[in-house]
Amino acid sequence: MSVRTVATTPFSDQKPGTSGLRKKVPVFQKPHYLENFVQSIFDSIAAPAGSTLTVGGDGRYYNREAIQIILKMAAANGFGRVLVGLGGILSTPAASCVIRKYQTFGGIVLSASHNPGGPDGDFGIKYNIGNGGPAPEKVTEAIFARSKAINEYRILETADVSLDVIGESRLGDMTVQVIDPVADYADLMESLFDFSSIRGLLAGGFRLKFDAMHAVTGPYAREIIEKRLGAPAGSVMNSVPLPDFGNGHPDPNLTYAHELVEIVYGDHAPDFGAASDGDGDRNMILGKGFFVTPSDSLAVLAANATLAPGYKSGLAGIARSMPTSAAADRVAQALGIPCYETPTGWKFFGNLMDAGKVTLCGEESFGTGSDHVREKDGLWAVLFWLNVVAARKQSVEAIVREHWAKFGRNVYSRHDYEGIPTEAANGVMKHLHDSFASLTGSQLGSYKVLFCDDFSYTDPIDGSVSTGQGVRIGFTDGSRIVFRLSGTGTEGATIRIYLEAYEPDVGKHHLDAQVALAELIGIALQVSQLRDRTGRDAPTVIT
Repeated sequence: MSVRTVATTPFSDQKPGTSGLRKKVPVFQKPHYLENFVQSIFDSIAAPAGSTLTVGGDGRYYNREAIQIILKMAAANGFGRVLVGLGGILSTPAASCVIRKYQTFGGIVLSASHNPGGPDGDFGIKYNIGNGGPAPEKVTEAIFARSKAINEYRILETADVSLDVIGESRLGDMTVQVIDPVADYADLMESLFDFSSIRGLLAGGFRLKFDAMHAVTGPYAREIIEKRLGAPAGSVMNSVPLPDFGNGHPDPNLTYAHELVEIVYGDHAPDFGAASDGDGDRNMILGKGFFVTPSDSLAVLAANATLAPGYKSGLAGIARSMPTSAAADRVAQALGIPCYETPTGWKFFGNLMDAGKVTLCGEESFGTGSDHVREKDGLWAVLFWLNVVAARKQSVEAIVREHWAKFGRNVYSRHDYEGIPTEAANGVMKHLHDSFASLTGSQLGSYKVLFCDDFSYTDPIDGSVSTGQGVRIGFTDGSRIVFRLSGTGTEGATIRIYLEAYEPDVGKHHLDAQVALAELIGIALQVSQLRDRTGRDAPTVIT
């Protein structure tokens, strides 16, 4: 076997988004496409010779083939060891766990998260740094800059290595160590939560249903929920990871997790329902016939954090993405701890966690996590909720309603308009920017506009500045509307509209969010001219 240096030319479209580089599978299958990006990573991170790398993915189509290419390129670029999950599998939070536990130089995570998979589906790749978290912007910008100038890559000419047996093998001078993808993560969860209390809850007749959506968390959930916690077999549904996710859309929300929703809202419903996404970093929490918004989930977990052994000493602080509701802010104020507002993207939480400023973090896009790793963590959130339910001996709905009674309810919803032609989506956002002056101070129905801006963020740890993070329209009563273009898709553009109104009146907490927010929804459509500019009459997804 020998190292081959391959001449190549740059691709113009390899700029990483908020969660790495995501494209359709056929794009990654083009000659040199994946190799160019991987070499751009290796050229940018300057790993010392002999360094250890972590590699794994969510098992979607092209995962195994991509890993073989990455391993051969790692060997050709001087890495000494690569830890790779059995079968090429590592959930995103588990990859972060492995990077941190074994102190590897960094890791390459193969996933397009909640996006569909299969031969014509989506694929993704991102680099995580040594703290286990997504590469910060200065690193992704360096990778992109290199991708625009690359003229060669290095790869070892050799046969594929087996990924299906735990143990070590050699690729040239590099050791490939295939590891159990579940064990380290499951052990970490057991150290954070009161498994004994949760086992007692389940043994007492509490019924749950976890939907792995034929994605990566199936093996993790079976090991933890059914084996270690003793839930009956079948409590984890759709538990076998499939390259096309069973021809489904592995996004844990009320639209795409419809099979679980029908169970939890149907006759003989279980007491608790939950789902996770393609790579295991997102979560949806349901009580019996009751949906918990991700914003409320973060706030409730923060308010009850000391019930879990791993957080019994309290929280250093909370962080939330800007579009996420201010429910967590109210908890932080009550606890006397800071609450940080960051741009969307988990990488913005990393500096805060590394500096010991925050313990819990959350995003309205079904992501919740803590400083136990540096990624959002779907199964962690599910176990945290089970710990809280076991400790409080109340239903999910009772816990949330009691929380609202104490702190008030931040009525919240997100409307996604997916697959909009990019030109039309950009037109909506430009129109909003151009309207700032005329909107500020205006009366829109029963709401008066206090301010309009495009959110920017100065990192309190390293001073880096991120601009253009979302248009905000704030009203004098604290309500707000936020517009963002999503960076997680691979076709067209997604406009997300976030709507929030604070309701302190317990007598109105029973209202459906869409009913309570009806006037704000109308205002959002009016000021954005979204229907006229896109031709869309309704959102693709409402959460």
